[in-house]
Amino acid sequence: MSQFTFKMPDLGEGTVDAEIVAWHTKPGDVVAEDQVIVEVMTDKAAVEVPAPVSGRVVSVTGAPGDKVAVGSPLIVFELSDGAVAVAAVAVPAAAVPAAAPVVAAPKPAPAKAVSAPTPAAVKGRVMASPANRRLASEAGIDLTTVAGSGPGGRILRADLQDAAPRAAVDTADAADTTEIKVIGLRRLIAERMSEAKRTIPHFAYVEEVDVTELESLREHLNHSRPKDAGSLSYLPLVVMALTRVLESFPQCNVLYDAARGVLVRHRAMHVGIATQTPDGLKVPVVRNAQSRGLWEMAAEIRRLAERARSNKATREELVGSTITVTSLGKLGGIASTPIINAPEVAIIGLNKAVERPAVVHGAVVVRRIMNLSSSFDHRFVDGYDAAAMIQALKERLEHPATIFIPTVKSS
Repeated sequence: MSQFTFKMPDLGEGTVDAEIVAWHTKPGDVVAEDQVIVEVMTDKAAVEVPAPVSGRVVSVTGAPGDKVAVGSPLIVFELSDGAVAVAAVAVPAAAVPAAAPVVAAPKPAPAKAVSAPTPAAVKGRVMASPANRRLASEAGIDLTTVAGSGPGGRILRADLQDAAPRAAVDTADAADTTEIKVIGLRRLIAERMSEAKRTIPHFAYVEEVDVTELESLREHLNHSRPKDAGSLSYLPLVVMALTRVLESFPQCNVLYDAARGVLVRHRAMHVGIATQTPDGLKVPVVRNAQSRGLWEMAAEIRRLAERARSNKATREELVGSTITVTSLGKLGGIASTPIINAPEVAIIGLNKAVERPAVVHGAVVVRRIMNLSSSFDHRFVDGYDAAAMIQALKERLEHPATIFIPTVKSS
């Protein structure tokens, strides 16, 4: 029998380490070549790593949430006599998206690490047999806190027995709590949200919109369509109206390249649709939204949302937005303060539409009202321009026929 150490592969795009999201094998398991053994995540990708060989798993490095450096030992296999170790190619998993948007990486290069670990690479590792690792896990013992009495500091069963009473005391105080490690997509969302809020001076602007006529149009269009065609929501109508408005406010259809200190203004309007999924917030992108008709827009938004929720969205479907629209639907509340999807400079939020009394032509009548909550990067969008843009969007939505009329530019 011989052993083969597989190291964390180079996943491309300047990756220096990867976070362990989930192990699909454990010490003692027998795996086949190309069987997925672990899912890892970089800042740009969720990647499923296949086994480079067939054999029995001797040990693995890192628990979910831990980061392993590229080139460091990831997993050790015991090979049958005569088996040959070959490099493996990491295969990108379904794209994930970000709360900013989270995306999958392009196909990474073949793994380069196939040699046995050097003494320096394993220095500081916890030494314990697979059986003792399982016992420690079942007893809730953190092996990094246990002093091993075996050769080279190896942890023996007696060491675990000594540590067990301490672990029982520690866990008794936490019997009424549950600890949830922040890993994978949720960690990435947290980091990007924090970065956006920390570095972007947000200017928030909320305006109420009378969507009574828009609701009438929406209901009429829904009644005219086959029942299996899908119900039309406010979202595609708002996105269409937004593309018309951006023709007059191009400074809001911009990406900020912080590394170069450059604002990149786009002619095309690639609208991100913030979508809640079981895995967290993802932002699939409706490309060239300014060129789409209403039903095409509605179908594309529905298609992208379904792919994001089922974790089937590709990298191309999750990157490249120039402005984002977010909606909580029936949970939209009165107002919100959406966080800008960096490197964009603006985000528009839809709140819940409700009927309430309003004064129209001197008379109190029932109207359907919906608030628009928006945030702008105040470094690059002045408050006046932000307010003027939302007022222009309000005008389009309150007179929905104008949604279908392109902006007339003065000569």
